[in-house]
Amino acid sequence: MPQPQPSRQLPPVQGPVNPLPAAVIALAAVIIGVEALFNLADRGIIGGAGGVGIRSAAIRDYAFFGEALQWMLANGRFPPDMLARFVTYPLLHLSFTHALFVCVFVLAMGKMVGEALGNMAVLVIFFGASIGGALVYGLLLSDPFPLVGGYPGVYGLIGGYTFLMWVQARLLQESQVMAFRLIGLLLGIQLLFGLLFGSRNDWLADLAGFGVGFGLCFLLVPGGWRRLRAMIARR
Repeated sequence: MPQPQPSRQLPPVQGPVNPLPAAVIALAAVIIGVEALFNLADRGIIGGAGGVGIRSAAIRDYAFFGEALQWMLANGRFPPDMLARFVTYPLLHLSFTHALFVCVFVLAMGKMVGEALGNMAVLVIFFGASIGGALVYGLLLSDPFPLVGGYPGVYGLIGGYTFLMWVQARLLQESQVMAFRLIGLLLGIQLLFGLLFGSRNDWLADLAGFGVGFGLCFLLVPGGWRRLRAMIARR
């Protein structure tokens, strides 16, 4: 009688690209969805003639204004609708190109941060950096132009990516300065474009977002604060 052959299970097929973390997909989908709504309104497809100004109205109602922060601090009053602007402004953009570049960076940087630290970390870093960038923008400047767009949050994710590269460099005993190449390159490009075409003061919010994103990783990495204290003690 022939012996039954053991069943052979095929190894699971892995896709050529790892799936994006859910938080990254959701964040990019919201940004693109809001921008799609603005574009349809700008073209008169939705809202008719009255929909053309929907972007301007949204920026007026949901963007962050430094003057509003100074008013809140001066009067000791913090209305919820003004506080909400800290987390709504990064979801609004001035144009399709503005939103597209933010989404590209969210997908790229968010993927690496999300795979290493988890979905919640992506949201905490993005919105934490957005809040930190707005605070610095409002406290240090008196710029009447609103802060709008996801770049402070994106720079926060770049800060998270830089943290991961910095930790890796320490473990491999390599030059830790190299971990900061990306932020140095981006700031250099931003400075060049500012000199050539002029720029607003929102670069300060971007830089603050990077610092917040980098710093939050010490709290988001398991044992991160303990490792930080041990590092300082060794020095």
